[in-house]
Amino acid sequence: MKRDIARELFRSYRSGLRKKKEIVQEERTELGDPQNIGAILSELVSARDWRQGIAEGNLFSDWREIVGADIAEHSTPITLYEGKLTIQTSSTAWSTQLRLMQGDLLKTIRQSAPGALVEELAIIGPHAPSWKRGLRTIRGARGPRDTFG
Repeated sequence: MKRDIARELFRSYRSGLRKKKEIVQEERTELGDPQNIGAILSELVSARDWRQGIAEGNLFSDWREIVGADIAEHSTPITLYEGKLTIQTSSTAWSTQLRLMQGDLLKTIRQSAPGALVEELAIIGPHAPSWKRGLRTIRGARGPRDTFG
């Protein structure tokens, strides 16, 4: 039977009882030999059902290895929400190119990050300048057409 230390601490503080040092020392001797930290972490990940979250995090951190250096140089994964991965590109040309190869890119992502749930891609271009704020704006104006002659 596995112990949940957080729950035990919560119950002890809630009830006002604290364990004595003697009891804690007895428990430590019963644990036995030290264990490999990798085994402990993998057991924790499987017990807490964190595999999908870790795979999604690895997708962002290993982006260059997953899609290749050329694509990673001009694209960045922004969000992954409900199976939809949003990728921002450095130019509209790269945005168009990635939209054309969207099926192959999705297949590569699924193979390289098997635990991540990626069902579709949303590819966006770079952010354009906003005409809504600034020194020379007019309320109720229709954008750049009103400011240039």
